[in-house]
Amino acid sequence: MPIVTDTGFAADDLNAHFAPSDALPANGPLVVDIAPDADLAPVLDRLAEVVTIRVAFPSFADGRGFTIARQLRRAGFAGRLRAAGHVLADQYAMARRAGFDEVEIDDALAARQPEAQWLARADWRAHDYQARLGRARDVA
Repeated sequence: MPIVTDTGFAADDLNAHFAPSDALPANGPLVVDIAPDADLAPVLDRLAEVVTIRVAFPSFADGRGFTIARQLRRAGFAGRLRAAGHVLADQYAMARRAGFDEVEIDDALAARQPEAQWLARADWRAHDYQARLGRARDVA
């Protein structure tokens, strides 16, 4: 499974066992899987112990993972945040702006949407419509 970052496809360098957010082990450091309908309280209670979080996207039309990413970053999570599953290349910029560091996709999606399509969205800061609106206001 490729990992997508701002520099393109890479192999997964994370050699860890993800624990489900509702069954966290007693001792950290924690590497956590979060489902889109999960209660974040157990993770937020132990946020200082968490080093990596993977948020599931069961469908490209399910945007709850973006909200989870925002909530985690606003709560102070500074570790590695990964979106996993059905995230499309067109959603990459939104994922990065929401707080994700990377996206984990399967081989079939990588074949349908090759690296070039993801790299076309890698400059996610430049395609922020709110920033463009602010620049337009500054000029006026």
